[in-house]
Amino acid sequence: MASAVFPSSPSSPSSPPPPPTIRPAGPGDEQLLGALDRRAWSTRYSVQPRPQPPYEPFFGPERPPAHHLVAELEGEGLVGYVRCEPPSGLAAHAHVRQINGLVVDERARGRGVGRALLEGACALARRQGAVRMTLRVLGHNVPARALYKAAGFREEGLLPGEFLLEGEYVDDVVMGRTLR
Repeated sequence: MASAVFPSSPSSPSSPPPPPTIRPAGPGDEQLLGALDRRAWSTRYSVQPRPQPPYEPFFGPERPPAHHLVAELEGEGLVGYVRCEPPSGLAAHAHVRQINGLVVDERARGRGVGRALLEGACALARRQGAVRMTLRVLGHNVPARALYKAAGFREEGLLPGEFLLEGEYVDDVVMGRTLR
C-alpha cells in the first residue's frame, strides 16, 4: 500500500492512521456512490458528458453492485470505489477482468485509497479465476497513470487522439498486468 503523510493526533503522535477498508458494494451504497461520481466528474477522468439532473441510477443491469468495491476511511465513511468486471461475455475472454472506473474523493486522495482499491480489485479478480487485469486511462491523466504503474500495470497500447474533450484531442492509454 502507498504511504502517505498525515498530521499527528495528540493521542498517538507516531501511529499512522488506519488504512482504508475495502468491501463489496451493496445496494445501500448507491446514493453515496452516485454523489461521489458526480463530485469527481472531470474531463480529466471521463469521456462522458457531465451528469445532469435527473440523475441516472448508479447501479444498473450492466453496472451491478457485484462489480464494485468501495473504500471507507475511519470516521469519514465512503471515499472511493472501483468497478471491475469481465471485459466481454466471451468464454475466450473469461480469464481477464477490466477496471472500468476508479474514483477517489478529492478529500481522500494521497492517502492510499486508490492503491487499496486496485489491490482489492486484483485480489477479487484472482478469486474469480482471472489471471490478467486491464484498464484504459486518458493520456492526460498523469496521476492515475502513475498510480497504475506503481500498482504493477504497464502501458500496452496507445490510441492517439482517440477522444475530443473540450476541443482537445486526448490519447487513450491501454494498460494491463498479470495477476499471478
